[in-house]
Amino acid sequence: MNFLKWPLTTLLLFVAANTMMFNRVEAQSFVEGVDYVQVRGIPEAKSPIVREFFSYNCGHCYRQDPLFEKTVELLGDKMEFSRTPIGAGRPSWILSQEAYYLAQKFKLTPQVHGNIFRRIHEKEGAFTRPEQLRDYFVQQGVSADKVEKAMSSADASLAISNYDTQAQLAGIRGVPSLLVNGRYLIKSKHRTAEELAELVSYLSSLEAEN
Repeated sequence: MNFLKWPLTTLLLFVAANTMMFNRVEAQSFVEGVDYVQVRGIPEAKSPIVREFFSYNCGHCYRQDPLFEKTVELLGDKMEFSRTPIGAGRPSWILSQEAYYLAQKFKLTPQVHGNIFRRIHEKEGAFTRPEQLRDYFVQQGVSADKVEKAMSSADASLAISNYDTQAQLAGIRGVPSLLVNGRYLIKSKHRTAEELAELVSYLSSLEAEN
């Protein structure tokens, strides 16, 4: 097909038609109820945003963490990323919620996020006592007094309660789970990082249209 012989107007119409067709095919490749569901949702201070619900104690979360890290990297600056740790009413999981809270409070999350996963799944196992959590953060350079004050603070209790409320409003039944713009819950995470980034971008565009 020799495009060089086409009039400019015809060529532009051809390109526009094919672009529209591509966009329809791309949109139709993601199906509500199969790839994602709309949930009651949570109010997000920033948008667009993808939120991961997880637990450091969860083996699936540990194995999929590199996938999510790569997905966030592919999305780049156009998408905010946040995490919500799940407690599920289990004492050791609640301690892991506290671990995430402390990491955020002391601005150590980039330093300790992967290390906490490895500690639990490759080394000592889950935190089972508050003293273990305190000692871990002391090893990261925070004073024992600061860690203990943070753990017993009203702010810590409020943060844990907020984590649980977010999970409830998002209808989280298992982890890891991804929520886009506080409204769209991704059903299947068995995708490549590229496919997951495409789905997140698509769901973000739906929110922008509504």
